[in-house]
Amino acid sequence: MIAIIGGTFERFRPLVDLYREAGARAGYDPAILQVGVHAMGFVADSDDEARDIFFPGWAQMIGKYASERGWSQPDRAQFDYMAGPDGAFLIGSPETVAAKMQHASEVLGGVSRIAFQMTSAAFETAAMLRSIELLGTEVAPVMRANNANA
Repeated sequence: MIAIIGGTFERFRPLVDLYREAGARAGYDPAILQVGVHAMGFVADSDDEARDIFFPGWAQMIGKYASERGWSQPDRAQFDYMAGPDGAFLIGSPETVAAKMQHASEVLGGVSRIAFQMTSAAFETAAMLRSIELLGTEVAPVMRANNANA
């Protein structure tokens, strides 16, 4: 399981390759060497809505870590990049999130599981429930169909 809290999915391919190479050298069948991804994720009815709901809590959470570690404070532009097409946040509409999940799997050479870090410091229960609903009713069926066709 790779915890990806920033950057791009492509940056983690060398780590996945190293894992698979080490497993092969140790005599493991490549078919059992599964890769999972844990990333920031949240689904809403639109990309803008998902970003607007998730950003305040993310900024608060990352801002706390930044203060403790002497990093610069996070900003909306940084967040929007990470939630955009090239970033590793799985935040957006069901279509956007499913496409980014598929991209992550392709770039990393096949992913068997993706887990979302959905909780951030500040959003309403109704938004979380809606996100879970959209994951189950719209994102998961697309991913299952894509994997069945692979």
